[in-house]
Amino acid sequence: MKRLPLLVLTLSGLLASPLIHAHGEEHMKHQAMDMSMPMEQMPWGIAGEAGKVDRSIDIRMSDQMRFTPDRLQVRQGESIRLVIHNDGQTQHEFVLGTRADLDKHAEMMARFPGMEHDEPYMAHVAPGQTGEIIWTFNRAGEFDFACLIAGHYQAGMTGSIEVLAK
Repeated sequence: MKRLPLLVLTLSGLLASPLIHAHGEEHMKHQAMDMSMPMEQMPWGIAGEAGKVDRSIDIRMSDQMRFTPDRLQVRQGESIRLVIHNDGQTQHEFVLGTRADLDKHAEMMARFPGMEHDEPYMAHVAPGQTGEIIWTFNRAGEFDFACLIAGHYQAGMTGSIEVLAK
């Protein structure tokens, strides 16, 4: 019996990952993060835990390519449940990041509109549905959020988050 190289096994595991899904018409609900996976520290914070939420914030998305509210203020160290409502008739998403990261990601989405991705700092929300992100804002500063579906970001579907230092 021949042994398969570790690289082949690793790649096949990545391709079968349940965290990846498309932006297609048939929306798959944002999956709860597998807590056995290591959480990655991002410049704008780290994935939070459902049992350690300090408060919830409702955010609405519309086909006018706007978020309501489009400016948030949180305190450093707060774990926030962002409840994202899609009030529109088209797919929208909510992605946290720095302006530079969102610009780069939006450019990729414009070039590859069917690009598949999912991270704990993003929620893909079908029309009339609700998604959520639980995020711990453990770094002070100015950060952003946006809908990166091709054309939405370019139409101004963005917002900002101010994380106040302790």
